[in-house]
Amino acid sequence: MYQVVIVEDDPMVAMLNRRYTEKDPRFQVCRECPDGRAALEYLRSHPADLVILDMYMPQMDGLDVLRQLRAAGVSTDVIMITAASDTATVETAMRLGVVDYLVKPFEYERFCQALDAFDRRRQAIRSQSVNQQQLDELLHRGTAAPAEEKPEEKPLPKGLQPRTLEAICACLQENPQGLTCEQLAMKTGFSAVTARHYVHYLAECGRADSRVDYSTGGRPSVIYTLRG
Repeated sequence: MYQVVIVEDDPMVAMLNRRYTEKDPRFQVCRECPDGRAALEYLRSHPADLVILDMYMPQMDGLDVLRQLRAAGVSTDVIMITAASDTATVETAMRLGVVDYLVKPFEYERFCQALDAFDRRRQAIRSQSVNQQQLDELLHRGTAAPAEEKPEEKPLPKGLQPRTLEAICACLQENPQGLTCEQLAMKTGFSAVTARHYVHYLAECGRADSRVDYSTGGRPSVIYTLRG
């Protein structure tokens, strides 16, 4: 089980991040730190697999925490969570070894994607050898599934129905610009929860792509498009 440290000065946000993290049985929150100094003190003497780090905190921001962690030789993977989406901040965070970057407010499924990507990297690193295809999948998340592993040939997970899947795919195909789960639900007549289950399946098996849209000026939304 992966040990996770949450660094967040807002108690409500920290509680939400813990809840999201521990919904996944692969992860366990071993520590919540209310500020950067507390995080540095803990991580210098306690190994952790993953840090979920807030960007804006009093006294020391997330980038300062990252710099000091790296200077101290702490190489723990970090997912940055922040309200900042400017390219300079993102670039600096990536250079300091951030493995993913989530902009508040984000959806639960995007948080899950970050955890899944972290786990895939760890599993690959632990394996004795990694081939080119595996490296491509790790470094380029958009890489399409190989032809010999056509996702449509795989049995549907329990609870998913072929006719519903066909309807979801048809709607996405008719809207190549992409749809959110809520838009997809309105167009198909299914609930947003149902739409979310199916687009998650499509994304996981490589039949759909997802992207975060920040252009609304309000809460970012996840848009799904069907692959050609």
